[in-house]
Amino acid sequence: MQPLRWAEWDAWFDTLDVAFGGVADAPERRAWWREVTEIDRMLAVRDGADTVATGGAFSFGLTVPGGVELPVAGVTAVSVLPTHRRRGVLRSMMRHQLTDVHERGEALAVLTASEPAIYGRFGYGVATQGLAMTVDTVRLAAPDLPGVDGVRLRLADPVATVPDCERVYAQLVPDRPGMLARRPGWERQGVLDPESERDGAGMLQCVLAEVDGEVRGYARYAVTPEWDRSGPHGQVNVRQVEALDTVVYAALWRYLFGIDLTASVAVRGRPVDDPLPHLVADQRRCQLGLQEALFIRPVDVGAALAARMYRTPVEVVLEVADDFCPWNAGRWRLSGDEKGAACERTSDPADLALSVRELGSAYLGGFSLAALAGAGRVRELRPGALAAATLAFGSDVAPWLPHGF
Repeated sequence: MQPLRWAEWDAWFDTLDVAFGGVADAPERRAWWREVTEIDRMLAVRDGADTVATGGAFSFGLTVPGGVELPVAGVTAVSVLPTHRRRGVLRSMMRHQLTDVHERGEALAVLTASEPAIYGRFGYGVATQGLAMTVDTVRLAAPDLPGVDGVRLRLADPVATVPDCERVYAQLVPDRPGMLARRPGWERQGVLDPESERDGAGMLQCVLAEVDGEVRGYARYAVTPEWDRSGPHGQVNVRQVEALDTVVYAALWRYLFGIDLTASVAVRGRPVDDPLPHLVADQRRCQLGLQEALFIRPVDVGAALAARMYRTPVEVVLEVADDFCPWNAGRWRLSGDEKGAACERTSDPADLALSVRELGSAYLGGFSLAALAGAGRVRELRPGALAAATLAFGSDVAPWLPHGF
């Protein structure tokens, strides 16, 4: 296992493509991946001259409850060729990477999983979900709120508008746990639009929402046209829609509902508390669905728990099991409230027992400790401790991962 060198990047990425089915990325997307690569964080496992496994991480800031931006390792590009499975390659790579993350002083590692069952054994717990919606815009009236007519909507070039959209996004980041503070280059991910990836849709479009000359929201989308003997019934495929207030948000959705020659609007990966289902009259016509999104792995339990704030005062001793990163194992006393927290090792009796995986699931407030206890994954050792900790770990808004990596 060796750090990657720039001269090896193409062969390394070819291995990643093969491991994920052999369908190569479009040249535009491949070039972008190379541009955002942090070469000192990428790993290659070799058998002779051949690269047989890959892994790496990106550096992000992650919003945690209380609005703090915490440096995290965004684990990515993890693959092992079929010829080298079941040899402990992945386990060795995960151990090497988590040791490196710990030495860098990052309290959390995060990832999105192509196969979620793989990562639980390395201590990653699912921490956020994404909401998918396909809305029948023929049968449902467009969202409307007082003031939407005062929002100016303007179609503009998606690439040229990246700075305006990024300013909107950056203002939203501190307000919702799970959002990523992006490093340079990542703002262009949302406007990559290779023709080979459109799957029958047209080119990417961007509409800006302005109030008094200020851009306060945007939507990026593409239309998939479809016709039959009854006429047009295309679909609006929404990639991103963000707004700084509810009126602008409603105005953007009203626009998306009203695009000519379409009969539905589809969007994936929205927050589970997204307002859209409450802006229409019939949620059944929204075809709602959920899928796991961000997985979190506490790499430094004490630092991670001390970095966030808590919805109610909490004083609890956690017995944490962590076979993969043994420096986390043991008892930790967490004391915190809405102003801050401290988390230190202790020899006092434990109030709750759980593994680092459950701690990751509960960390952003997306999954409750009580629900995890109901599944037998958290044990209450002191009566009343579970209810108090569940309330304290909660979040007023649902955690949300805005995009993959």
